[in-house]
Amino acid sequence: MTYLPEMMMVEVVFEKGAIGSKHSHPHIQASYVAEGSFEVTIDGRTEVLNKGGSFIVPPDLVHGVKALEAGRLIDVFNPHRAEFLK
Repeated sequence: MTYLPEMMMVEVVFEKGAIGSKHSHPHIQASYVAEGSFEVTIDGRTEVLNKGGSFIVPPDLVHGVKALEAGRLIDVFNPHRAEFLK
């Protein structure tokens, strides 16, 4: 969506049942559930978040999501993720 060296905002669209595989990265991540319902796992702890919910992932923690219905996440990263620009 938009970025500066210090920050990046992206929209990620998920179909029902889609998986955002567990991974980690050195960036701080803040995510907002713009639409849908997601099972969110951060550092081994899982909870369900619905439209309007949000979560923050500190650097280097393993995290992932599963779309319980079709939905969209708005993810913000600090600093920006250069690999998303390729």
